Amino acid sequence: MTSEVENKPVFCTESAKDLVKELRASFATGKTKSYEWRLTQLNAMVKMMEEKEPQIVAALHDDLSKPELESSIYEIAMLKNSCRLAVKNMKHWMMPEKAKTSLVTFPSSAEIVSEPLGVVLVISAWNYPFLLSLDPIVGAIAAGNAIVLKPSEIAPATSLLLARLVAEYLDSSCIKVVEGAVPETAALLEQKWDKILYTGNGRVARIVMAAAAKHLTPVVMELGGKCPVIVDSDINLQVATRRIIAGKWGCNNGQACISPDYIITMKDYAQKLIDSFKCELEQFYGKNPLESKDLSRIVNSNHFARLSKLLDEDKVSSKIVHGGERDKENLKITPTILLDVPRDSLIMNEEIFGPLLPVFLVDKVEDSFDVINSGTKPLAAYLFTNKKKLKEKFVATVSAGGLVINDTTVHVIILLTY
Repeated sequence: MTSEVENKPVFCTESAKDLVKELRASFATGKTKSYEWRLTQLNAMVKMMEEKEPQIVAALHDDLSKPELESSIYEIAMLKNSCRLAVKNMKHWMMPEKAKTSLVTFPSSAEIVSEPLGVVLVISAWNYPFLLSLDPIVGAIAAGNAIVLKPSEIAPATSLLLARLVAEYLDSSCIKVVEGAVPETAALLEQKWDKILYTGNGRVARIVMAAAAKHLTPVVMELGGKCPVIVDSDINLQVATRRIIAGKWGCNNGQACISPDYIITMKDYAQKLIDSFKCELEQFYGKNPLESKDLSRIVNSNHFARLSKLLDEDKVSSKIVHGGERDKENLKITPTILLDVPRDSLIMNEEIFGPLLPVFLVDKVEDSFDVINSGTKPLAAYLFTNKKKLKEKFVATVSAGGLVINDTTVHVIILLTY
C-alpha cells in the first residue's frame, strides 16, 4: 500500500492544465452535444447503480457507517430519479425555443438555442458523497458538457469507488475524476472553467468564488445554514416528533444541509415536546443509541471535536435534557436535545451539522419569525401547525431556500421529480 501511494503521480497545476486541455479537445469534436451521447451516459449511470449497488453501500458504510436502507434511498434511488428525469425531458430541453419578433424585423423569425457551456468542474461534499458527486454531473451531461469531478477526500472510500466506476461506465474522454485534497483542488481552481458547481461550506465557497472570479467563470453553489423548525401547540405531537426525528437523525445523523438545526417553540409547550422526543427516540434507536445500527457516525475526529466543543460550552452544557453520550473511539454521538439554549451560544450561531438539536423558547409562536429573520437566510425552514393564518404568515414572512409545512426535508424529493 505504501509503495502504491509513493508511486502515485503527483497532480499539480501542470497536470490540471493538461487535463483541461484534453477535455477541451474532446468537447471541440462535438461528441458531447449529440442527444445520443448524452442519453448513453445517463443510461450508463443508471446501469452502474444497478450493477454496483452493494459496493456503493459498502463504501458509504466505510466512510460514514450509513445504514444500508438510508444509502439505498437517499443516495442511490434519488440519483436514479435524477437520471430518469433528465432522460425523460432532455429531448425537450434541447429543442430550440421560438422567440417573438417585432414588426420592425417582419417577416423574420427567431429562436433561442440552448448550447453546452463547455468544460465543467464539479466539487462535491462528504456528507452524501455519492449523490452530491453525481447529481450535478447528471445535469452537466444532459446539457452536453465535458466534466471533471473532484470528490471529497473526507469520504475516501466513496471517492476511490467513484474514480473507478466513472472510468468503467462513463466516457473517459469527456468525464474525468480527480482524487485528492487541498493541493489537487487548488490546482484545479487555477484553471479556466466554463462553469463550477460546488457543494459544501461557506469558507471554501469563498475560495472557489474568488478563483472563479479571476476567469469570470459562472458558479453554482449549494451551501448550508441553520434550518429552523417552528412547533406550534395545536398539532398531532407524535406525528410531528417522528417527522422531525426522520429529518434530523434519519438523514445521516444530522449531517445534512437541510436537516433541522434547531427548534423554536413556546415556553409553556416545551416540556410536552421534550417528553415526546424522549419516547419516540427510544422507539427509533433503542435504549442505547450508541449501539444502534440505524445511526450514521460522525465523519471524522475533527468534526467530532467541533460538535463536542458546541456541547461543552459553559452556557450550553447544563442545557442537555436528553442524550449527550459520546464514543470518541467510534466517532458516535447519541441524538441530543438541549432546552432553552442562549441565543448568543455557539450552537445557536454556527451550523450544527450533527446530532445535536437545541430548543429555543419564545413567548408566542409568532415571535419565531423574528428569531429566524434575525440570522442568515436558512437553506430550509419548517413549520408544524394547523392554523391557516400562521401557515400564510410563515410563507409570507420567512425567506429560505425551501419551506415545508407539517413535515421536514421532503421537498428535495419533489425537486428531484419535478
